[in-house]
Amino acid sequence: MITLVQAWTRARDRLKAAGVDSPVIDARLLVEAATGAVRADLLADPHRPLADAQLEALEGLMERRARREPMSHILGRKGFWSLMLKVTPDVLTPRPETELLVDLALEAFPPTARFSVLDLGVGSGAILLAILAERPGARGLGIDISEEALAVARDNAASLDLAGRAAFLRGDWTAGLAEGGFDLVVANPPYIPSGEIAGLEPEVREHEPMIALDGGPDGLGPYRRLAPEILRMLKPGGRFAVEVGEGQAPAVSALFGRAGAADVGTRNDLAGRMRVVLGTKSPLGIAPDNR
Repeated sequence: MITLVQAWTRARDRLKAAGVDSPVIDARLLVEAATGAVRADLLADPHRPLADAQLEALEGLMERRARREPMSHILGRKGFWSLMLKVTPDVLTPRPETELLVDLALEAFPPTARFSVLDLGVGSGAILLAILAERPGARGLGIDISEEALAVARDNAASLDLAGRAAFLRGDWTAGLAEGGFDLVVANPPYIPSGEIAGLEPEVREHEPMIALDGGPDGLGPYRRLAPEILRMLKPGGRFAVEVGEGQAPAVSALFGRAGAADVGTRNDLAGRMRVVLGTKSPLGIAPDNR
């Protein structure tokens, strides 16, 4: 007979041996998923025996995690901001540091504001939907080149009762969009230099969509295209915020400056890394002279 606490201990030890970063938490989540238990059960009823079917289910989940499949793929969901989102291998798993984009959007637009948002490379819909969930006067458009990713985003919008204020289109960044239509543009483009992909954790390297990771030889390829295009999408006085990789903020800031952005700045994440480049379009719609 295997009890809840024994199953959790075995799962923890197996994941630790496999090199998983968070074996304690992951083991608990896998036990809960396999048995239908909740965290309180591990504390209040740790000696509850597991049925054979539950043990078999747990074994399968442990095997997947030991092969370094991400927890978000195994469970099919991931928390972001205040939302629980559906996640599949077709989308980048939402990460806590990306919540800074949501913070900055909410800082710029008060609770009663009515505004439009464009999310370029929308993926699961995490950024766009978190903003819409907090700002009932906002409406948004999410663009992605992957139809599979868009299907995930649409499912998330529907499950969060936000489908009425969110639209999703397949596209190559801003191609085909009319200029000057948005108050806010956000993006978390691929920014990992191609040569660094092989050194990423297996959860990322082997399971996340490469199209959402690879930013070209120096990681800056998408920003070179996006900087002028984001400004083209904004209304005069509109704002933008883009996530960047470690050490990329100065170069990305310079790209936006040369494209004509005003008030270009950066914001640090909770780890103290420059994580976001942000700025505005000139209120008159005139690019400053940066010669």
